[in-house]
Amino acid sequence: MRILSVATLSVVLLAGCTGATAAPVSPAASPDSGLTTIGAGLHGPAGVTASVYATGLKDVGAFAFDADGRLWVATASFADDGTDAVYLVARPGATPVKVIVDVHTPLGLLWSGGTLYVSSGHGIVAYDGFHGAVFASHRTVLVLPAGVGQVDGIALSPDGRLYLGVSAPCDSCMPTTAYAAAVVSVLPDGTGLRVEAGHVRAPVGLAFYPGTNDLFVTMNQRDDLGAATPGDWLSVVRSGQDWGFPACYGQAGSVCAGVPAPVAVLDTHAAVSGVAIVTGGLGSTVGTSALVAEWAKGVVVRVPLSNGATTSASSPEPFLTGLTQPVAMASAPDGAVFVGDWGTGTVYRIFTSAAASRS
Repeated sequence: MRILSVATLSVVLLAGCTGATAAPVSPAASPDSGLTTIGAGLHGPAGVTASVYATGLKDVGAFAFDADGRLWVATASFADDGTDAVYLVARPGATPVKVIVDVHTPLGLLWSGGTLYVSSGHGIVAYDGFHGAVFASHRTVLVLPAGVGQVDGIALSPDGRLYLGVSAPCDSCMPTTAYAAAVVSVLPDGTGLRVEAGHVRAPVGLAFYPGTNDLFVTMNQRDDLGAATPGDWLSVVRSGQDWGFPACYGQAGSVCAGVPAPVAVLDTHAAVSGVAIVTGGLGSTVGTSALVAEWAKGVVVRVPLSNGATTSASSPEPFLTGLTQPVAMASAPDGAVFVGDWGTGTVYRIFTSAAASRS
């Protein structure tokens, strides 16, 4: 995860939906404000419970669930040192089984139509025909051109396209290819590659709001701006947008004219990572929200959503503390949310009593 950053400042919110004028509000509350003990050493909102689902997955970076509801986990080391892999965790507490080894910083997993798509290295590889221990075949879906940075999360759109985040290869330079610092999409057979939105420094976590075309993306900001450094962003990305990197980072003035505004501004230098969208599966206290992992802060924050899911109802607030470096986030088929702690290799399941009765 070469793009992750490490310093701290405040959490603020930008008022309005995508395309609106940015306006900061008051900083969020202290890290444990309003949270309580929820199990497994974590603190969270009343009404949810945390349990340890799996351990021994150092550098956990991405999740996916197959058609049988089984959890798949990708591990992604900070430096591509040959230890990265994709594992199957067949049930709670099961020993993770290593299935795929030839991967390089995999930060995206997606099951669709019996195929597992893995985003890593410089593109996407598809694996087919899983038979208990191995896949019968694999094929390259996408190889990105030279000049791109880290390949990030992957998501399936309602129309069947694979959406992919691709970071810039630098902190503040102008990329040499349109496929860097961009959200791109491609058909599952590898054809039809196109840039959906450009000039995004690091679009790391991707998740579609269920049943819609609203693509939520976590965005790491530049780290070289000193006191002018903004918070990282949670945004809804739409086709044709230009997010202004590297010149625009949310400041006032003509350089940001026409640049969309994010749904929410989170912590500065937070290295925001995975995002999960919940629409009531964690109870009324959590409600409809985007849950965002902040790798450098060791927390998951909650962004309440309203107005057709594209704007925030209020300031971001702490959702989970007690983690070290959360990265992977996913909504499970039963309504629970899974969180992967990159630092400890622990996978947590966050659920309500109703979800517990179905597990």
